[in-house]
Amino acid sequence: MLRVLIIDDEANIRAMIAEIVKGYCDGAEVVGQAGGVKEGVEKIHSLKPELVLLDIKMDDGTGFDLLEKFDKIDFKVIFITAYQEYALKAIKFSALDYILKPVDPDELIKAVQSAGENIKDVQEAQLNQLKDSLKNNDQAEKKILLKTAESIHLIHVSDIIYCQADGGYTRFFTGKDKMILVSKPMAEYEELLHDYGFFRVHKSYLLNLEKVQRFEKEDGGYVVMPDEVRVPVASRKRELLMQLLVKLTE
Repeated sequence: MLRVLIIDDEANIRAMIAEIVKGYCDGAEVVGQAGGVKEGVEKIHSLKPELVLLDIKMDDGTGFDLLEKFDKIDFKVIFITAYQEYALKAIKFSALDYILKPVDPDELIKAVQSAGENIKDVQEAQLNQLKDSLKNNDQAEKKILLKTAESIHLIHVSDIIYCQADGGYTRFFTGKDKMILVSKPMAEYEELLHDYGFFRVHKSYLLNLEKVQRFEKEDGGYVVMPDEVRVPVASRKRELLMQLLVKLTE
């Protein structure tokens, strides 16, 4: 059985989560609950959970404060967060699982079941990246963690040349013949990378504008990226793209 600990400062939310896990998450059992950072640390030490459902904002600190109390984190974490949380973007950059408040039962069930199926996956790299993202927002040094079926890649955002949509997947290109396939839709990365100089020029392409080499008007218009890669530009995006490229030279 997957041992689950719920840490949230709202008793009604803890109770609701516990009922969902008990009633619908086969192979999982709630071994305890905690209402804050201090109590959560104590319960983790005493109950040895395999999965912690962790609230971010609590009366005596944050979920991140709790994680800082452990030199080695030998349990999986799913964050419970509100969409407006400043830390949500850091969580996404770290490819960690999260559930938005108000908690959707179906999302919770799916996340817990996925954690149980992949309990041996190591989150250390992701949690370290999370800590780095929270401390460092320097655009030149910003890193993103990309998780594939086989491995975990930690790369500088500035090294991404472009992203290409592939159904519900996203292909990241970081150099000639260097491609990383991630099982998340490109829309999620469009929002995440917007503040780092990325622009969606076409329904299938998200570009790092710093990597654009030139724009060609022929064949309906396309952008030339490193290694002479041609990327189509949607007609409705052309004018804004020109404006953004001009701004880069100012």
